[in-house]
Amino acid sequence: MTEKEIEKKDWSYTSHIGEDLRGIDLSGADLRRTVFDGADLEGANLSGADLRKASFKGANLMKAAFDHADMRDAIFLKARMNLSNFQGSKLDRADLRGIRGRYAIWRDANWWDARMNDDLRVALSKKWPKQ
Repeated sequence: MTEKEIEKKDWSYTSHIGEDLRGIDLSGADLRRTVFDGADLEGANLSGADLRKASFKGANLMKAAFDHADMRDAIFLKARMNLSNFQGSKLDRADLRGIRGRYAIWRDANWWDARMNDDLRVALSKKWPKQ
């Protein structure tokens, strides 16, 4: 972990619009209401992070880890989320409209409580049915 990552474990209420944050480790970080619109977070580790009401509009979240993250009320409009891991994530009321995320891992995540396009809901229902 770099010095920048150690210092910034509490990024709540901050803005990182369009920043290059590829591969950053923000696991367990407080990211409530943080704005990552248009940011590049490819390969980032956000496992266990508090992402409530955070915004990721148009962000690159390819190959990112969100395992057991709290993503309630977060906004992911048109974010690229393929090959990411959402295992055990809380997605109540999260806005997933327009995302690319069919090829992500949604095991034990409550994706059915999120807002999303019907085509994505159908695709996820086939592979990750509600238990």
